[in-house]
Amino acid sequence: MGKRYFCDYCERSFQDNMHNRKKHLNGVQHHRAKNAWFDNFRDTEAILRDEQLKKPCRKFLQKGICDFGLGCRFSHMSEEEMFALQRQVEEERRIKEGLDDAFVPGRSIEDWLSRREKRRAALSSKGDLKPEEEDEEEAETDSDVLQHLLSIPDLPPSLLPPPPGGWKVKVNTEWG
Repeated sequence: MGKRYFCDYCERSFQDNMHNRKKHLNGVQHHRAKNAWFDNFRDTEAILRDEQLKKPCRKFLQKGICDFGLGCRFSHMSEEEMFALQRQVEEERRIKEGLDDAFVPGRSIEDWLSRREKRRAALSSKGDLKPEEEDEEEAETDSDVLQHLLSIPDLPPSLLPPPPGGWKVKVNTEWG
């Protein structure tokens, strides 16, 4: 029977040879499935812009279903859905602007590190604070930086703090 090729976009498999693969990859159904897959990763502002340019689909408005489905060139969004999408775009803009405001000069990591070094140098020269008090003050400023970092959306897992109980590790885990 030979090798089989599975297309992740179309969720179909067929005999893998040059003719079949080329025919499938150049097909309309594959292109539509591929475009639908990548549309899942578009930002809401681009989706809103595209939907506003489209006219409403008459068949979808009359019957509630369209023969073309996601491939239809007309909009299948109701006015309520369009309004909700606009609110979501505005909310994302506000969040983005809020994060940009948080990165004002004086709130960057470099500035924080330089202020920390100056504070440590001043404390060590005075010698009037005990090391425990120094650690408490340092912990407060560290938590400020941690809160600042956690306010960033989609932070990579390597920068997230560990869960309160630590990570669960199974003892009888086989590798390989």
